Amino acid sequence: MAMPGRSHTWVRAQRRPRRALFLSSPIGLGHARRDVAIAQELRRLHPDLQIDWLAQHPVTRVLADAGETVHPASAFLANESAHIEDESADHDLHAFQAIRRMDEILVNNFMVFNDVVDDTYYDLVIGDEAWDVDYFLHENPELKRFAFAWMTDFVGWLPMPQGGDAEAALTADYNAEMLEQRARYRRMRDRSIFVGNPDDVVDESFGEGLPGIREWTQTHFDFAGYVTGFEPPSAEQRADARRRLGVGQDELLCVVTVGGSGVGRALLRRVMDAIPLVRRLRPELRFLVVTGPRIDPAELPRRRGASVRGFVPDLYLALAACDVAVVQGGLTTCMELTAAHRPFVYVPLENHFEQNLHVRRRLDNYGAGRCVRYAEASDPDVLAAAIVDEIARDVAYRPVETDGAERAAAMLAELI
Repeated sequence: MAMPGRSHTWVRAQRRPRRALFLSSPIGLGHARRDVAIAQELRRLHPDLQIDWLAQHPVTRVLADAGETVHPASAFLANESAHIEDESADHDLHAFQAIRRMDEILVNNFMVFNDVVDDTYYDLVIGDEAWDVDYFLHENPELKRFAFAWMTDFVGWLPMPQGGDAEAALTADYNAEMLEQRARYRRMRDRSIFVGNPDDVVDESFGEGLPGIREWTQTHFDFAGYVTGFEPPSAEQRADARRRLGVGQDELLCVVTVGGSGVGRALLRRVMDAIPLVRRLRPELRFLVVTGPRIDPAELPRRRGASVRGFVPDLYLALAACDVAVVQGGLTTCMELTAAHRPFVYVPLENHFEQNLHVRRRLDNYGAGRCVRYAEASDPDVLAAAIVDEIARDVAYRPVETDGAERAAAMLAELI
């Protein structure tokens, strides 16, 4: 019943606006692009929703271009991308061990997060691979005072063969701890969203005596399908992008990009060594080399027929406009090329379990891309031949869904 003497309009005006806090993993730029797309869809479902972002560079670069609101406490976060760069060398990143050595950073960042949610009430916290928040909430369940949604595009730490029995035991131990946390505190995650489909999940075990990863994930996650954050560009958009990039009608374009984390310097240099060989075979091929926001373009040598740029907004349009691409094994860039049906060569970071196992599984599932090991790419002739071969390949990838952001947002909207 309405309060005496006060209209329904007054009651609505006094209602507290709803707020969400979005946490987007800074290790690469893929999380940021898909999270912005999901946030935009979430606002469409809840127009009055205010979204703050607790984020680090390079995520903040994407958020600034999208006009999103970055929480001022973000300045106190310890940078995870810098740690990952310090752990990498010569296109080698032992990702699992790097995460194990990130404890101080994760503790610091969780404390910043906890101060933020202490100071401001949020109806919903969305963590896209926010490992610190998910882990420490399970360890300290009394700190949860909001709806919490967890998003990820892979499940399960997996050992690399070079790690031997010791690494297999360690990854199994980490997985067992996560399984135990989830069994004990099911209420911590109000929603677990897998960015993909059930058959994108690796068909492996969490470890000796532990359940299968795919079966467990199907039981404990909702599946949004992949989130590209864009509609596949039309032929007209592709042609327009080529014109804006200065590609002539008789020219071909190769886009080279290594993501946003700053660990791709070695691969960029190897591609630069191969460019003269490629152009001897295909002189009409031009190269656009994108270093990303954490690598200075001035670090790279200059090559005839190649232009070098740093951060490129809407990189997916350049990828859609290319005739071939050379990329690192990051999921987002590879899936953007898959969605655009572009041929590409991808070179996973050595010892990076996600790129070599989880991403490789998904790309094989779509029938997309050509994997070249970094050791093979050390020979410029091998890399050049792979690029030339891919130009001539007719691709027939499995279609990538275009409604992933809407599906994820609908799942999140139910928590507000």
